[in-house]
Parts: sequence; structure tokens; C-alpha cells
Amino acid sequence: MNFLPLAFGSPLILAGLIALPVIWWLLRMTPPRPQEETFPPLRILAQVFKREEVPSKSPWWMTLLRLLIAALVILALASPVWNPRPVALSGKEPLAIVVDNGWASAEDWQQRVNAAEKLISDAEGTAAPIYIVGSAEPANAEIGPYDGKGAAERLQALEPRPIPVDRKSAMERLASTLPADTKVRLAFMSDGLASPDDAETFAELDKSGHLASVLWYGANLSRTFAMTGIDNKADSLEAVAIRPEGVSAPRTLTAAAYDDKGRRIAEAPLSFALGSAEGTARFNLPVELRNDFRLIRVDGIEQAGATRLIDAGSERRTVGLIASGDGDLAQPLLSPLHYISRALSPYVNLIEPRSADLLQSVPEVLDAKPSILIMADIGTLPQPVTEQLSKWIEDGGTLVRFAGPRLAGASDNDPLLPVKLRKGERALGGTLSWSEPQKLRIFPEKGPFAGLTVPDDVTVTRQVLAEPSFDLNDKAYAVLQDGTPLVTGEQRGRGNIVLFHISPDASWSSLPISGSFVEMLRRIVSLSQRTGAQENQVSVSLPPYQLLSASGALTPPTSEAKPLIVEKDKQSSVSINTPPGFYGNEDGLKALNIFEGANIKLQPIAQPTLSIGITPASYTSDQSISLAGPFFAVAAMLLALDTLLMLWLRGAFRRRMKVRAKAAGIAILLAGSLAFNLLPSGIGKAQAQTQAQSQSGAQEQVHDDSKPGDEAIINSVSQTHLAYVITGSAQTDDISKAGMRGLSFALMDKTALEPGDPVGVDPAKDELAFYPLIYWPIDPQAPMPSPEAIAKVDAYMQQGGTVLFDTRDQLQAGASLDPSASPANQRLRAILDGMNVPPLEPVPDDHVLTKSFFIMPDFPGRYEGSPLWVEASTPNASPRERPVRTGDGVTPIMITANDFAGAWAVDEQGNPLLPTVPNDPMQRIYAIRGGVNIVMYMLTGNYKSDQVHAKDLIERLGN
Repeated sequence: MNFLPLAFGSPLILAGLIALPVIWWLLRMTPPRPQEETFPPLRILAQVFKREEVPSKSPWWMTLLRLLIAALVILALASPVWNPRPVALSGKEPLAIVVDNGWASAEDWQQRVNAAEKLISDAEGTAAPIYIVGSAEPANAEIGPYDGKGAAERLQALEPRPIPVDRKSAMERLASTLPADTKVRLAFMSDGLASPDDAETFAELDKSGHLASVLWYGANLSRTFAMTGIDNKADSLEAVAIRPEGVSAPRTLTAAAYDDKGRRIAEAPLSFALGSAEGTARFNLPVELRNDFRLIRVDGIEQAGATRLIDAGSERRTVGLIASGDGDLAQPLLSPLHYISRALSPYVNLIEPRSADLLQSVPEVLDAKPSILIMADIGTLPQPVTEQLSKWIEDGGTLVRFAGPRLAGASDNDPLLPVKLRKGERALGGTLSWSEPQKLRIFPEKGPFAGLTVPDDVTVTRQVLAEPSFDLNDKAYAVLQDGTPLVTGEQRGRGNIVLFHISPDASWSSLPISGSFVEMLRRIVSLSQRTGAQENQVSVSLPPYQLLSASGALTPPTSEAKPLIVEKDKQSSVSINTPPGFYGNEDGLKALNIFEGANIKLQPIAQPTLSIGITPASYTSDQSISLAGPFFAVAAMLLALDTLLMLWLRGAFRRRMKVRAKAAGIAILLAGSLAFNLLPSGIGKAQAQTQAQSQSGAQEQVHDDSKPGDEAIINSVSQTHLAYVITGSAQTDDISKAGMRGLSFALMDKTALEPGDPVGVDPAKDELAFYPLIYWPIDPQAPMPSPEAIAKVDAYMQQGGTVLFDTRDQLQAGASLDPSASPANQRLRAILDGMNVPPLEPVPDDHVLTKSFFIMPDFPGRYEGSPLWVEASTPNASPRERPVRTGDGVTPIMITANDFAGAWAVDEQGNPLLPTVPNDPMQRIYAIRGGVNIVMYMLTGNYKSDQVHAKDLIERLGN
């Protein structure tokens, strides 16, 4: 029953208004309760006379008030409604409610439920069958028909799911369930977003003839957002979000990042410009903190689409780099790590150690928790480093090694190689060589490089060869055309070891300067991401670990969730059986998100054109207001007013009560006085604190922060000093000191260099970086240096320093059938076994060392006959064009047996201490000249290599 905008749910109760006249009469006949008066005996005695008393009636305004209360109660019981909701779908046909319950419906799901409940209430009065269909439900989900109670129960059981809707499947289930020739009143409650098959779906439903009428509910898309991807860059992580096309108002929200324990660890503004459907949130945080992100969600938006799950595949991988030699900053192209750094820097976070000592650099890099460690031409690893790296690999690390002269000359029992290597390298034009440079074969299908395009322009001229074995083919990741492996690898525990059989620069192959090198390194980086199929697996099944609810919260997996099948080189997608979430186990999780890929857009759904009319509706269109509550509230207030009036008529408010006030002004004045008195004291304390800080700052400015040993360091760097290793033998150390003194005198006499006093060093304790040349006399009777001391000397050599080893046993070696069997040679071998020693060769005639100051045909010392061994030079393709070799760097090691220090040794007055053998004055002169050449070579490097052009310059001057 309704009257204009007012309706009553129970109009029969209004019949109670007929009783209002009876209530009026009863109230008028009932007098009010007598007032209480104080008994006045004297006044009564003074006015004693007889008068007639008439009973009083209830006041008319009180009667009217009570009638109003009764009328309001009757009206409230009749369920009055202001602006009542009209019946949305009239008729007696069955009612079919199709509800979008995908991820986009979670934000306003209750509004959909309320609208559906009203439709069910309207249909219940006509006893029409009701169908409830969810567009994100399984194919076997029950849809009806139901009666009113059953439909309400089914509606309450329906809930939003964190997956996209499938309207085509939902409409097909409805059409197949309906009896033939049955028309239904369709109420479609959309989430506002279009799906790929919408036009076809509604066209087929229209052709089926099942539609009697359509009620179309639109959705408000202003609170619909989707996180579509992240980009973990070198300096920040960018999260990309989109909103539906057509929502153009500028808006700024907050994107929050959470770790694997659900803690909020970062937030960033997410801004949408005017007319833009895409926004970006940028997290400017250290890579270590960004790698802890496990999900990013838009604050205040309870939708699964507004949450982005992050697994290890999206982390900014940390890659450690360790090289065998120092990187020349003036010539970066010559650095062994240059091409590796350029290839990986856009995609990973690179770290390099401060020290070249492997005992220090490897732990330093591993402390940064890298996923991959790349070693460039590291031949010998100390035993503690080998053990530490082995454990790191077993725990999931990936070690990548590149070959080079040092690895080619190292021992063949290195446990951190995937294959056993032959000693020495295979070179173009040498032993076991090719007649022409080799190219690559197609990459094996089971390796990490499967599917990469084989570059035609990549050639290999040198490589280290693997010893044949039964599993060599299984370990080969890349193979040359002659069948020899270029890249090998194997899995160790949870980690991997990969070996490039070429150097990391372009000296052995053109691969490092090709684009394929970048892709190969990126594939190797993916080996450390255990979130999908491995290189030898086509697919892998991952159990559900944590699933994402429709509101964007992580929940334990349900019984409905099935394992996720991850196929190699294929993108996984969400479904009813594999909702978004984390799949796998604690050792490796894969994040499955609703949106994957590029060019994702949210398009608003378009209302289709049907053969019948479509009635638009809105979830918020119901403006009806129930007046029962307000009527009861007004009746209660009037009843309270009636009670107060009755108390007033009885005189209850005429009694006076004495109230005494308590003063509080004194307390206020005291508090103000205390605050005022404390003010000057606070100012004084602040002034005293400021004065103390200024005095402290003045003291800090004059504070001496020097440390013990700083004076020696300053002296070492302020003047060039030649150094020698203290062996512990007084005689040997005295000759070494005298020899360095004699060489220093010769440098001051023949060159502009004025070196300081020679310095004896203990490799285990002293800093070696201050000295360009360290002379090490090999004394087989001296204690064997510790592994730490040997590693420290090795690091010194890798950073550009040079060590001159002198066995001083040329006389013994010349008289022996096996020169290498001398005690000094055995001790030298033991020392060098712990170092990364490059291949050596006697100084060739065209070496820079022979022309750095004097023209030197050979390098005698106190003895003659022993060659001076230096780092072997890489053969040039055209020696005629550049006869002076080793011009780009200085050899880190020299070895002789001629006792250089014995020939150089002089006393304080410059007199020789030891005779030469044979006793030839010119031999000492040549020995000193050789020493001058060595020092000048240490200091100038390729300075004298310009003598290659001396002949051409002379010819031009002659013309």
C-alpha cells in the first residue's frame, strides 16, 4: 500500500488508528495524579470554611501529546517506507540472475548481493522459479531452479573469485539448463569490464529465444585498478598499474610493498594523470630491500587485480665479479670484466671486491649474498676459498668461470670445474690447432641456451680443451663446429657450475663483443631462479603454496586448487583450478598473477543490442528509506517528554537543593606560576647545551685521528722505494738489502728517479701496494710462507705489482742433469702452486723489457746463463706490424736464477760486496743495466714500445 512517495509494508496495522478517539476519551476522563503539598496547619486554621471541590481533568495538550505517541507507534508498526522501490522485473516468468563474481567484483560485492536479494524478494511473491548463475564458477556448479528460500541460500554461498569472468560459459550453462521454449527474466549484474567473447555470448543468448526481458546492472569503475607488471631497475623498482579506459580524472593513490612475512616495508605514490589509464609507482630503495618485496598492492582497493605477487624471477639478481688481473681504468676495453659488466649491468646488480686477495675478496663478495659469482681467468684457488665456494654452490649459488692463460696453466684437479681440462690452450696455428677459426653449432636443446639464434659472425681462435668423458656431451651447453665444447656446466646440489672455455675479452674469441653474449649470460642468470622448469625439463608441476583471495589477501591453499604445470618457454595463466598465488615450496616459489604480458588494457563493457528492450539499473539506484525506525524514535522522545511533564505537574522540580561550588582558580594560578618559573631555567639549559656543542665541535676540528703506522705509509707513498722479502736468514736479507741499495744508487746515477731507502717487507703482515717491485730471494732453508701470505702476494700481483723471484742457484742448476730438482726450485714451485701464475716464457728479443732504458740482449746477475722468465705474450696475427710485445701491461712475475741482488749489492760507499761468476766487470755493468731496465719497465710499462716505429722515423728524417 502506498501514497505517493510513502508506502506501508503492513497496511492492516493502520486500522489501529480507529482506536485513537477511545484513547482520547479515556485520557480526558482520567484526572492527573494529585500534586504533593507541604502541610500548613496554621494557614488551614486561619481559613476554616466549607467549599465544594470538583475533580480536575487531564490538560488538553497532554491528551494531544499522548494521542500523537499512540499514532506514531501504530504508523511504525505498519512498516512505512519513503520513496519505495518499484518492482524491477514485472511478470511471472522464471527469474535468472547472472552475477559477475570475478576479481573486479570484490570491491562492491555486497551491493550485488543486496540487489540480488531484492530481485529474489520480488520474484518470491509470484512463486516464479529462480536461477542463480556465477560467471566465475566451475562448469559443474549448480544454478537452479530454486524457490525464494533456496535462491537466497545459493546467493549467500556465492562469493567473488580472484580470476577473470567467463560469461560465455555461464550463459551456455543457463541456456542448457532452461527447458525448451522457456522465457526468463534476465538480470545481468556485470562488473563493468569487457571480456573477449561478450558480443558473441549475448548474440547467441538472444537467438536462443529464452529472453523475456533484460535488466542490465552497470558498475562504477572508479575504484577498479590492476597491477600489470614490475621492472626492477638498477636504482629503483617500478610498479605499473592501469585503470579502465574512459576513467580520466587525475588521481593519486598509494602502492605498498610487503615482504614474505606480510610486513609493510615500503610505499610509493601511484599517480594517474588526466586522461591517462596507466600509472607508475617508483620505489627508490636499495636493491637488497627491493629484493625482499613479495607483493605490491594498491592501498584501499580490495581487489585481487590490484595486487602484484613477486617471486625470485623478478628480483634484481646480485652478481659478483672477480678477475685475475687489475682493471685498467684508463683502458677499460682491456679489463677482463669489461664485456661481462657491459652485458649484465642493465639487468643485474654487479658487485666487485675491494681486495684482489682471494682469501679476502671471495668472502667479501659472498657476504653480499650474490646469486651468481663470475670468475675471469682464476687458475688456482686457495683451499679455504674452494671449501667456501663449494658450500655456497651446494646451497644454490651459480659459479661461472672464464678461461684464460692462468686457468690453462693451472693444475688439472680443480674441483670447481664442470669438466676436467687439458693443460694448456688450443690456439689457431699451434699444436692441436685449427686451420681456420671455428664457429658455433646450433645450441643443444637440453641446455640453457636452447632456442637462441646461433650468431654467424662469432669465431673462436683459442680455447681450453676438456678431457673426453662419457658425460661430456650432457655437460656441453655450447659446442664448436668441430665438436669441442665452448661452454660446459653441471648442477652441484642446488647450484650450478658453468665454464666458458674462452677468455672473457676479445683476445680468444669474438663472442664477448656479440649480442649473443648478452643473451647467453642472461640465460645463465636464470639458472639461479628455481621457479620453473629446469633446463633439462619440458615441464614441472608446482603445488599451491599460498593463494590470493578476491580481495587481494594471501590465504592457505584450498582443496579445489590444483598443481600448476609450468612448461618451458610458455606463460602460465590463472584459471578456476589454478587461481593466482604462489606455487612451489619454500625452496623456490613461482608467482602466478592475473595479468601477465604487455599491452594489457581494461575496457568498459558495452551494452549489447538485443531484439528485446534492455532496462538499465544500478546497484546504488535504490533510494527507499524505511521510516519505522524514525517513527519509533520520535515516539520514544515524546514519551520521555510526557514523563517529564508529569513530574513537573507533581511539583518534583520545585524542591531546591543547596549546591556548594568548589574553587579551582588557585590550582590554575599555581600551575601557571610553575610554568612561568620553569621557563628561564629551560632557556638557560638550552644555552648551556648550545655552548657545550660548539666547544665539542671546536675540539672535533682539532682532533688528531691518526693511527699507528700512518707515518710509515706516508713515507712509502711520498717516495718510490724498492722492496725485498724478509726471509728470516740474516745473510740472505743483508744481501737483498745491499742489492736494492746498489740498484737505487744506479737509478739515481743513470735516471731522473731518486728512490728512497730499500724496505724489507713481511708478506704476511705488511702492506705491499706501495712498492712497484718486490725482490724475493728463494731460500729453501727459510720457513715456508703461510697460505695467507702467499694469497696476499698473489693479490699484489693481480693489482699491478711485480715480484722478482730469484732462486740464486744457477751454478747448481747448470751442473745438474735436472735443474728443476734443486731445493730452491722445489721451494719456488711450492710457493707458486698457491698463486694464479700466468704462462711464462724467457724474455724474447722484441720484449719492451729489453728496450725500456738500455738495449739489453740478456739479463745476467752475479751468475749468467739463466733466462729471465716473464709472462708469456699472446701471439700477434702480424708480428711484423708490432714487433714489440707485452706493451699493454707489465708482467706480474719474473723468475731468474742469476742472483740479481748479489750483482747489485754494494756497501754504504757504493763498493761491490760480492764478485761476479765469472769475474767479469762488464757482467756487473750489464746486471745493473738490467736492473735499471726492470725498474723503468715497472714504472713506465709500454713507454718504449714506440721503438717499433724507429726505422720508419729515421727513414723519414733522412728524406
